Amino acid sequence: MSAESFVPEGFVAPRSLVTDAFVLEPLGPEHNEADHAAWTSSIEHIRATPGYADSRWPPVGGMSLEDNLRDLRRHAADFAAGTGFTFTVLDPADRDVIGCVYLYPYDGDGDVIVHTWVRADRAELDVPLAEAVAGWLATDWPWRSPYRPGR
Repeated sequence: MSAESFVPEGFVAPRSLVTDAFVLEPLGPEHNEADHAAWTSSIEHIRATPGYADSRWPPVGGMSLEDNLRDLRRHAADFAAGTGFTFTVLDPADRDVIGCVYLYPYDGDGDVIVHTWVRADRAELDVPLAEAVAGWLATDWPWRSPYRPGR
């Protein structure tokens, strides 16, 4: 692995995970309004999701649409550079944003830290999403020791 990347050189990151309940695709600026609406409508729920209790995200007071766009651009740049991989979680029927998946380097016990969340009105997908991502990591990604806080 290179210093700038936490995936092996030449590794091509998967760009989607499709299930009957949701579709994952790389998060980018084109998702800004729907992403912002999804998490700002569910701050309390997300903060109660395993792995977020001690997190600074999502900010209790929210953030502006412009600040969210800046975050989405950063996540897209990380994906392009192979330094982190963030996926939006979409409803397969209407392609509305219903959650997010973050895969970033981890300095502790593990080679990647995995965070997932879904909107409060889609809370029944919390565990299925986390389990689908765990299976996807085991089959399609190079890491062998994912750290899934609270899971």
